[in-house]
Amino acid sequence: MMVPSASQVLLWLLAGATLLVFAGFGVLSWREAERRAALLSVLLALAGGALFWLAAWMPALFRLGLLVIVGLLLLAGLLLWMLPIGRRERIHEIPEKQFDERDIMFARARLAPGSATYQAYYSMRPQHKEADELTRSKPGLLSLHAKLANPFLFAAPAGSFTLTEALRDVVDGEVSEQPYMLQPAKMTAYIKNLTHFFGALDVGICELKPYHIYSHIGRGAGVYGAPVELSHKIAIAFTVEMDYFMIGSNPRPAGVMESARQYVEAARVAVQLAAAIRHLGWGARAHIDGNYRLICPLVARDAGLGEIGRMGLLMTARQGPRVRLGVVTTDLALLPDQPTRDGAVIDFCTICQKCAHNCPVQAIPAGQRQEIDGALRWQINADTCFRYWNVVGTDCGRCMTVCPYAHADHPYHNLIRWGSSHSGAFRRLALRMDDWFYGNNPAPRAIPGWLNVGYKKNDFNRK
Repeated sequence: MMVPSASQVLLWLLAGATLLVFAGFGVLSWREAERRAALLSVLLALAGGALFWLAAWMPALFRLGLLVIVGLLLLAGLLLWMLPIGRRERIHEIPEKQFDERDIMFARARLAPGSATYQAYYSMRPQHKEADELTRSKPGLLSLHAKLANPFLFAAPAGSFTLTEALRDVVDGEVSEQPYMLQPAKMTAYIKNLTHFFGALDVGICELKPYHIYSHIGRGAGVYGAPVELSHKIAIAFTVEMDYFMIGSNPRPAGVMESARQYVEAARVAVQLAAAIRHLGWGARAHIDGNYRLICPLVARDAGLGEIGRMGLLMTARQGPRVRLGVVTTDLALLPDQPTRDGAVIDFCTICQKCAHNCPVQAIPAGQRQEIDGALRWQINADTCFRYWNVVGTDCGRCMTVCPYAHADHPYHNLIRWGSSHSGAFRRLALRMDDWFYGNNPAPRAIPGWLNVGYKKNDFNRK
């Protein structure tokens, strides 16, 4: 009986590894409704496995040459891994001034034409009036006259937004007279664990800075236009995850259903956490959709939960932008996190630009970050973005769907994320792989079957 040579054994092992790795990725891609990635993975599994298997039966010199080529490729990859490619210095990330909440698109959309606040605002900011009137001329978010209107699917976010509005009145409250406190490190750990217990995915803590806080009230409780008064020194930021399949259908209605549902979850966690802290005898306020006093992405970034990406959203390590944020501010003495900021996400967003290329109205800028109010960042055209929402009736989220960081949280994608966080060369390879497996212009994923209602005229009757 002929004993296999060492080169044959190695090639058989490579054949098996190639088959298992790509077949496994293909199975997961099929489960994620990524048909293109699944098909390509199966083809690579078969082709790669067959190549190494057949090579094992070739002459010894051929086998040795192939193994040398594979070894050299691995060595080149290791060397590229260590090169300082794409290293970006973290400079100019702190805004020089506070932002006025009255200027954000959501606050301006609430101005009732002819009202005193309407007249006062456009007297102060006349440059916004023409654009805002154009937006008001569109059907509106969740309007049944919008391009993607569906009465059944629009009913769900309407229900979620109703609950979020109800929670706006309980973001603050009375503080118990008897304060209770643990040693700071233990108290910090307890509060983080409590936040997770209430339903948060990731939690971080930072000192509250002036640039985190809006200068004037534009929405929610309080007097419109009044200066924001927030004396708390500590901010607790957290994320809640949005479902991969629901968000994957963006800009269709399933996406806004999930977006609104997770606004509720973020609000619920924040309200519960703030109330619990007040029960311990310390002041605390929840900051939730429609009743913020601060800019959540900036707080979350400084609490170590991610970076501000090209699309203007927080980019987290495992879910990318596929999260909603909540913040609780407090005078409870907690220890701030000390996040490591290596610039990997900023470098990836710089070279990627997939969200910019896929934005239906080109509201996301291409190219490098620009210095705005003293801080380097990408500034989306919020007016154009929000106007599109009012045309289609959903909050779009197309940018979120195509983002390579927003893939499902499983070992294959997490390995790519880990590699991207450590090597600029790997980031560039990962981007090419993402384009190849998923396409430069990925199609929205199919909606869950139970949501396939209300799309045919005979599905319902308008009364």
